[in-house]
Amino acid sequence: MASNNRPMSAMESRDKTYFEQQREALIGEIAMNFEHVLANINKLNRSLEAVITVGNEFSSVEALWSQFENVMAKEEDAGKQAEQPKPQQPEGGRAPES
Repeated sequence: MASNNRPMSAMESRDKTYFEQQREALIGEIAMNFEHVLANINKLNRSLEAVITVGNEFSSVEALWSQFENVMAKEEDAGKQAEQPKPQQPEGGRAPES
């Protein structure tokens, strides 16, 4: 650490190397791109919240249609059972021989 005893002002006053300039430019570009990513994530989050809100508005309609479907299914099952003929017994009360 003895070689690093120069005052800070001397280090700050020297010209930046090409590497340091490129590094700063790339760091600035990365920071800007991160800001764009963050803005787009926030926009996506707002869009998802809007979709969820619209979906929640339809929950009562969905519940009503589900109830209607269940009632219709029960009536259909009851109607099928009423239409099915009862198995007929042959005359004499015995099952036919095969």
